[in-house]
Amino acid sequence: MQIVFHEIMGTFLYTGSKGFEMITWITHPDYDIPLPPGHRFTPTKFSDLFSLLKKSKYVKFATILTPEKADADQVGIAHCSKYVEKIAMGSLDEREQRRLGLQWSPALAKRSFIAVNGSLLAARSALKHGVSCHLAGGTHHSHFDFGSGFCVFNDLAFAALTLTKTKEVKNILIFDCDVHQGDGTARILENNENTFTCSIHSSKNFPYRKANSDLDIGLEDDLTWFAYKKQLIEGLNKCMERFSPDLVLYVAGVDIHKNDKLGRLSIDDEGLFERELTVLSFFKERGIPLATVMGGGYSDDKNELAERHSTVVKAAHQLWSYI
Repeated sequence: MQIVFHEIMGTFLYTGSKGFEMITWITHPDYDIPLPPGHRFTPTKFSDLFSLLKKSKYVKFATILTPEKADADQVGIAHCSKYVEKIAMGSLDEREQRRLGLQWSPALAKRSFIAVNGSLLAARSALKHGVSCHLAGGTHHSHFDFGSGFCVFNDLAFAALTLTKTKEVKNILIFDCDVHQGDGTARILENNENTFTCSIHSSKNFPYRKANSDLDIGLEDDLTWFAYKKQLIEGLNKCMERFSPDLVLYVAGVDIHKNDKLGRLSIDDEGLFERELTVLSFFKERGIPLATVMGGGYSDDKNELAERHSTVVKAAHQLWSYI
């Protein structure tokens, strides 16, 4: 099937088969990161995922959008201007690059300014259509004034603060199921009445100095799906008891998988798919729009990793497109 993009108001659009409920995918050809061989972060994971999905049956039920690059002033809603300038100009020192875990390059800077708008575009699409999937994002270790853990800018905080500032929504829940705590998101949005941060993560994994999310659920090592599901449902219910979201940003990190290089849990493929169905159906049943973002996932086998990251997209199509 040939994929055709149409430019509409600066955004490239592909619309698949008519007459079916479509799901928006957000991606960009500049998302991949140039990295040295052997780096723990798979540099082509974004294009690998999109290539896999383009070959799948789900592409017939997808609307594919490509975000524009954000400018420095826009990103400043979530980050201090000095840090944003360092990313734009390439003036991070060696210590700052080590903390980030990525070597600065013009390509890294460019994709970072694009990716934040990708999550914002996904959120706006979800508000219109009920669900959308950003094939990147979830950079939750990025703090107000520094990057960390392979995360340059915090797309979650950026999208949430932008949407609440423009009054497109009042309340946003950030539901983070990456195996690593969303520490940067928690600190940027601390004491923000219009956001609620929930992180369900491995208690003994990075970051070792945890932040205080509005709700934190720390998990023990080697947790299997049965035990994980109990904690997941408890977290979902607690979020709804304490907060009334108009929109959910869901970090669908696949580093909970038992074969993930940086994970410490024991969730298999079936458990991963069940997690996505559990989270997505929970909010769908309540009529709350939801945008998914990629989150973490680490493997030496890039095809295997793409398959894992595709799980949340497949779950979305099963629930909304009925395939």
